[in-house]
Amino acid sequence: MELLDTNQLKEYLAISGKHLKPASLAHFMKSFFRWSHEEGYLSKNPTSKIKEPKVGKRIPKYLTEREIEHFRESCHSAMEKAIFEFMFSTGCRIGEIVALEKNHNFAPLD
Repeated sequence: MELLDTNQLKEYLAISGKHLKPASLAHFMKSFFRWSHEEGYLSKNPTSKIKEPKVGKRIPKYLTEREIEHFRESCHSAMEKAIFEFMFSTGCRIGEIVALEKNHNFAPLD
């Protein structure tokens, strides 16, 4: 391991990146060599100049009509159904719903 240099590791990442997620592989490699250097197994960290690739944004998942119906059918009370319908139609999260004031009057949108 002491003989490895940054260029060799970059070549390895380029080849292995075709079969593995580049960000995961680079993160693992950097963590391993950082740990090896900090523990004294290596005199220098060959990955210190390697930047981890940027991870693209995930496309958000959406519910199918069938999944939405399953959620509606699983509601046991009118309150559960109202909360589900409110969350589904507005896109609010639980924390945002909890923060709402029950008697707050909203001005109509023009």
